[in-house]
Amino acid sequence: MSKTMTYKGYAAKIEYSGEEECLVGCISDMSQIINFRGASVNEIRQAFEKAVDAYLQGCAEKNLKPEKPSSNREVVRMSPALHSVLALAARQENKSINEWITEVRKKPGDRED
Repeated sequence: MSKTMTYKGYAAKIEYSGEEECLVGCISDMSQIINFRGASVNEIRQAFEKAVDAYLQGCAEKNLKPEKPSSNREVVRMSPALHSVLALAARQENKSINEWITEVRKKPGDRED
């Protein structure tokens, strides 16, 4: 079972790095790249929360409005059968379903979102 790690409305994408032999993560659905790492689930959660807090504190200090990651999300409802097909296609390219759909829907000449 997969469950998203969230904190203060922000979500984390977390993977294992065999090269670094630790968990590495980034805050999802933001234009700014915010990375963090930890050796255990507890450490990665603490690093994620610290990264969010540091981002929000930095925005406050600079009098900037923090980016809200979920403001531009699209939700697509689909049957379990279609989800399975998309998951298989994405897995074959070592991508998430969201990454795969984003690439497939782009047409030559489309600008980046």
